[in-house]
This record gives sequence, C-alpha cells and structure tokens, in this order.
Amino acid sequence: MFDSIKNIFNSNDEPNLVYGEKPDIVREKSAELYEKAKQYFPGGVNSPVRAFKSVFGTPLFIEKGDGCRLWDADGNEFIDFCCSWGPLILGHNHPKIREKVIEVMQNGMSFGAPTSLETELAELIVKNNQFLEKIRFTSSGTEAVMSAIRLARGATKRDKIIKFEGCYHGHSDSLLVKAGSGLVTFGETSSAGIPKAFADDTIVVSLNDKNALKEAFSQFKDQIACVIIEPVPANNGLLLQDKDYLEYVRSICTENGALLIFDEVISGFRVGFEGAAGYYQIQPDIITYGKIIGGGLPVGAYGGSSEIMSNISPEGSVYQAGTLSGNPVAMAAGIAQLTELAKSGFYKELNNKTEEFTASIQRYAASKNYKFKVFTIGSIFWFAFTDMEKVQTSEAIDPASMDKFKSMHRELLNRGIYFGPSGYEVGFISAAHSKMDLEKAKRAIFDCLDIVFKNK
Repeated sequence: MFDSIKNIFNSNDEPNLVYGEKPDIVREKSAELYEKAKQYFPGGVNSPVRAFKSVFGTPLFIEKGDGCRLWDADGNEFIDFCCSWGPLILGHNHPKIREKVIEVMQNGMSFGAPTSLETELAELIVKNNQFLEKIRFTSSGTEAVMSAIRLARGATKRDKIIKFEGCYHGHSDSLLVKAGSGLVTFGETSSAGIPKAFADDTIVVSLNDKNALKEAFSQFKDQIACVIIEPVPANNGLLLQDKDYLEYVRSICTENGALLIFDEVISGFRVGFEGAAGYYQIQPDIITYGKIIGGGLPVGAYGGSSEIMSNISPEGSVYQAGTLSGNPVAMAAGIAQLTELAKSGFYKELNNKTEEFTASIQRYAASKNYKFKVFTIGSIFWFAFTDMEKVQTSEAIDPASMDKFKSMHRELLNRGIYFGPSGYEVGFISAAHSKMDLEKAKRAIFDCLDIVFKNK
C-alpha cells in the first residue's frame, strides 16, 4: 500500500478521537488514484485547489453525482454544497439537462461553425436581462474576462486597468496579480511566469475604499481603460459590498471615461437571473459569465451594449476567437438549465431555502456564543470564524481562522457533508437540496461547530 495511504489509515490502531469526533472516512481508492495521478499531473491535479492542501487528507476522487449528492471512489456518499463551484444550481445530473444534451449529441458534438443553438441560448439570456444587448460566447469564465479586458482597452484606446484586492478573475496574466504596499499600487505578480510589464498596467486597490479608487483615477488620469470588480466578491470569502460603494464605482468610471466590468462568473444567475447587476440595479458596461450558463459544462460569455460589442471582430477591430465557442453540447445544456431558471418563482424559492438554512446555523452559533458568522446572498453562503458583523476586504480575514475551518471540513466529510476544500471558498445551495437534506446538513454542522470550539 502507498505510504500516503498509510499516513491516513492505520489498520492496527483506532483513531485517537477527541470529544465528538468521528473516525475518518475510508479514502483508500481515492488515495490510490491520487498517487497514480501524481505520475501524470503536476501535484496530481488539474486545478490547484483540488489537491486538498488546505484541509486534511488526500483529495476525494468523485465517481458520481445525482441531485444534491456525490459519491467518491470508495463509495462514500455526501450532500454536496460545492455544486462544481457554483454552476450546478439545479443539482447534479438534472434530467432535463441530461436529456437535452443527449438529444443534441445524436447529431454531433462539435462543428466549429454556427448552429441555431447559440442563437437560442443568447436570446434566452438577452431577452431576460435588461443590462445586455449583445453577447459573445467563450469556452470558460477566464476566457470571458480576458476578452472583456481586451474589449475595454480596444474601445477606450487606453491600457491600464484597476482591479481590487480580494477579487479573483481567472488566471489570465494581467489579472493574476496582488496588491503591493500602499494605498494605490501597481500589481505584483502572484504567479511565476507573468512578465512584470503585464502587472505594471494593472492597478490594485482595496475593496470598500472610495478614497483609494479616487486616488487611482487622479494618479492615472485618462489612462484607465476599465475597472473590473466582482460585484459579489466570492472567491476569497464572501466580501459583500454596500450598494452605495458599487454605485460609487459606477459613477467614478462614468466621470473618467472608463468602462465598468462586472465579473459575474459566480454571481451571474445565482443571485437572480440578471445576477448582481439586477440585484443592485446597477448598469455595468460589460458583464462576464461562466459555467452556469452551460449547465456546468465548459462555457463562458461576455456582453454589453450593442455599441460596445460592435468593437469585437469581425464587426470591429478587437480580435477574439474560439474554435469551441458556442459548441452545441454546452449550448444545449445551457438552454435546458436557463429555461428552468427563468420560470416564475424559481429564485424566490431557492433564496428562501438558503436564508432559512443559513439563519438556523447562525442562530445556533449565537446561542453558543461561538465566534462564527454566516454571510449570505441569494443561494451563496460563507462560513467565517469571526465576530465581525461585516467582512468586506480580504485583509479583514484572519488567516489563523482557517485552522478552524480545516477541522470543521474534516468532521463534515466524516458526517457525509461536502464543502469545497478551502475556508476561503463559498458554499452553494441548489434546487435539488430538499428540506430533509438541509436538516441533516444543519445537524451535522451543529455537531462540527461544537467539536471545533470545544477543542480550541
């Protein structure tokens, strides 16, 4: 047996359990698969967070998903609150999505040519979204954001962009940067392999700081092409911003001739069909979306007014292309999913379910005087080990609190509850989560909170 498996499982000894803890779930097959994967992939994974470096144990290799549940290679069953990082708003393997995809696949899976499915999905999106007139499909959220930045630069004839510390916009070079020291700074690369010149055109400021944004526009007057922000920052905790701050971002962009990009790869179609733009009733110049518009399949999109989008090739001079953009399989899945989301009452029911679930957990934590808060918007939520009423910047997150999440994650897995393997990641509720599922999950969370705070 592999050494890494021996480190987790010891067939001769019982686990050294503390108050309330459960024995670790069996991960033998997952651990074996992980060892094999490390022979072929850097770190054994194709996306870093999957490596479980921030939590206990080896990664779980998933074999099946159905409804709100996952099954791993060892047969362990989990109620899933990761939902493929958000896009599975209807749950896993939804029958209407599956049937639509199978129907379309009978006629082929890729053509590199237009199909009516692209237009059908675009019509479904645009006719139900007052903030868009035209869109362009891509193959991922990262690609959508990269293209939106290029569009903003091409439309304004400017080079510099402003992003916010704590917002993540995919792994394109000019956005994979972090803040330096000082109120307004050029970005410092947060990954090897990014030329300094790329970061030098990216200005990074703190969220929720009007003065920093004002100073940035003052220092780089007439040089800023766009400001890009997650209107619901959900990649580094759930850093909910006040509406008046987002309105300020809108107004200062307008005053300075810069475009405002809302990165709604996570919030789009999650907090409502019109996403955060609709939730806050703020008109961005460009909006980006991710996998939720394709039922979880690899897809993205960016869009805006007809005037701005006319800059895109072949109509305009800003080049962007993709062999698999608008591929029929993803379009089919998107049509099936968004048709369900567009139905009357869908979001009211889902958001009420989320509010009831998160409020119950918050009440329990408060009754025990635990230093713990649940932040939520729409069907997105985040567990934070803090007593702060608001966490609106990445700097406000205590890194030491991640030790508590690490313990909680382990205990939740042992009780059949699956969250993303990082305390900085948010959770999601889908239409497939029943009241019984949520009640079971709540009880498990209560037990885990008791363990975490008893042992600390």
